[in-house]
Amino acid sequence: MATFNLTVNGQARAVDVDADTPLLYVLRDNLELKGPRFGCGLAQCGACTVHVNGEAVRSCVLPVSEVKGAVTTLEGLGSSAKPSKIQQAFIDEQAAQCGYCINGMIMTSAALLEKNKSPSEADIRNALADNLCRCGTHKRIVAAVKRAAAA
Repeated sequence: MATFNLTVNGQARAVDVDADTPLLYVLRDNLELKGPRFGCGLAQCGACTVHVNGEAVRSCVLPVSEVKGAVTTLEGLGSSAKPSKIQQAFIDEQAAQCGYCINGMIMTSAALLEKNKSPSEADIRNALADNLCRCGTHKRIVAAVKRAAAA
């Protein structure tokens, strides 16, 4: 085991874990953050998406030893009392059905909106193409991203 110093949601955090421990496990098990979810464990579904230096990454396959920069999770975007504009747009559009994919959808959308303040529907669909949703709320998710972009 080794000590890793991370900045997560603006706070300095130290964790004692093996170097190859996936960031997802550190966030959920050590830091008790429940936004990022375990989905497939193969970086194929997007449920575990977080931002590292503003880039959307799959935390289930990123070893904690390779984290270089600030980590932001769903909890770091906003709170239930004061949601971010993308979180509020997902609420307003009722974009979640089962809610399992929503972490990845929101985190990927937030990264998109940081780079492209006015994405087209094609841009949104392309950005979200690798995030899997079994419930089929895609229309509402796209509508939520459009709403957040307009806000």
